Amino acid sequence: MLQGFKDFIMKGNVVDLAVAVVIGGAFGAVVTAMVDSVLMPFISGVVGSPDFDSFAVVTLNGNDIRFGVLLTALVNFLLIAAAIYFIIVMPMNKMIERRNRKLGIDPDAVEVSDDVVLLTEIRDLLSAQRGGGAMPPRTEV
Repeated sequence: MLQGFKDFIMKGNVVDLAVAVVIGGAFGAVVTAMVDSVLMPFISGVVGSPDFDSFAVVTLNGNDIRFGVLLTALVNFLLIAAAIYFIIVMPMNKMIERRNRKLGIDPDAVEVSDDVVLLTEIRDLLSAQRGGGAMPPRTEV
């Protein structure tokens, strides 16, 4: 019983997932610090308030409905998404593109397996026997 648990824990996927969670948590702190210390003060300087919590408050039967809190959360989400895109995703895509160019890999070239080529030839031959002529090759696989 313990051997099965040990085998499960030592599988690559579980270890990779654990590493991703730890790194994601650490990176979350970096993104939060950037949003809280750089981007939100910049917005505060432009707009005049560090958040929109007091914006669009509606009182209904003595209860405050704060649409500004939702707006603040939405702005924070967009800022965090933009920070992740411009700090991680875009540079990573550029790095992968540069590496592929260096290795001579063309991402637009679709490699077709031998099985698909053979099946396409069989399809074309069957179509030609029926008198329909060859069908145009399919681009999607």
